[in-house]
Amino acid sequence: MGFPTYARGQYQVSFEERIDFHRLRRERIARTLEAMRAEGVDALLLWKDENVRYLSDLRAIMIQYRSTTTYGVLLFADGHLTLFASGGEVARAREVMPWIQDLVAIPILDERGLVETVLNTEIIPRLADKGVLHGRIGVDGMTYPQMRAYQSALAGAELVDGETLMQRVRRIKTVDEVAILHEAVAVADAVTQAAIDAVRPGARECEIAGEAMKVLFSLGGEFAHLASPFVASGERMSPPTRFATDKLVRHGDLVFIDIGACWNGYFGDVGRAVICGKPSAMQKRIYQTVYEALQAGIEKMRSGNTNEDVARAIRATAAKHGLQDHFINLFIGHGIGISPNEPPYIGEQTPGAEEVVLEPGMVFAVEPLIWVPGVRGGGGVRLEETILITDGEALVMSRAPFDERLLT
Repeated sequence: MGFPTYARGQYQVSFEERIDFHRLRRERIARTLEAMRAEGVDALLLWKDENVRYLSDLRAIMIQYRSTTTYGVLLFADGHLTLFASGGEVARAREVMPWIQDLVAIPILDERGLVETVLNTEIIPRLADKGVLHGRIGVDGMTYPQMRAYQSALAGAELVDGETLMQRVRRIKTVDEVAILHEAVAVADAVTQAAIDAVRPGARECEIAGEAMKVLFSLGGEFAHLASPFVASGERMSPPTRFATDKLVRHGDLVFIDIGACWNGYFGDVGRAVICGKPSAMQKRIYQTVYEALQAGIEKMRSGNTNEDVARAIRATAAKHGLQDHFINLFIGHGIGISPNEPPYIGEQTPGAEEVVLEPGMVFAVEPLIWVPGVRGGGGVRLEETILITDGEALVMSRAPFDERLLT
């Protein structure tokens, strides 16, 4: 079965096959179990939001700064899965999630005593029942109290890297994951368009973000790609201020919008810059450089090339315009899926990032950002597309328009 090529619609309907959520869950678990067998991992004890969602499909209230302390999963090599969920979610989850057979209510695991209680009364008995107290247990993110408790109580076990294992499991998307991503990107496009439509002299950045967020929730989005919607106008894009403020948009301002959308757990990431009024020659030069660099990068996003091939194409295009030294000190692109931002990275400047061969089913957000100081109305531009790697040309999933006034 080939990957879907467009967003067919969010609803479940009788007249065509769309997303098969039962198959989605089976395939995600199967891929994880296969990776566990390949690496000799007996169990995975995971607390990061994206890994919990991937393995359990739990959608729950998200509290800022609480990742790794509110929800968790314990997956054994035989496929048995335990979901640990905040007590506020358990009654609903029992009623609507029949695929979860082992559900445990837990407190927020901030305090050492609470961590130890859950470990001793819920986790250790399950590990003992499966005979893996002295096995290899993969873990991902955790707080220091969690780490100390696990190291002490599981001294006979070998704690191994479950985070990298899960990153690699999630790297290649299934048919159903791609279908969900198409819908998430379609919502992100609509959110971006709403923000573009709200740009006018006298509008505040926060008002533009508010109009976009209204559309996101109206279309069934869970939340934005970013916890703080990124709307920056004029000089606030050089250097970038990566959240919306009370600044008034003025005639001649470049306005950058990066809000995105999450739908059914997966993220669409779209970024556009537009001009309020008439652009200057320098603003057009920067915009056209970023646009051409983005297109050069997309051209390289073919199976068999690497993420570094893509980065080199983007940087080489910027160099042709004399702006190669004006990239933001950040990666140029990143993997995306059930996490809004994950490896592999494109153009990460810090040594140590993995160079990977692109394969069909990988999905990236590619987002070159160039900013030049001292430009009236701002000299910062980022343009971002969500891209699916296929057997042929890359499929650009996002469709929000570019600003023709800056391209001509």
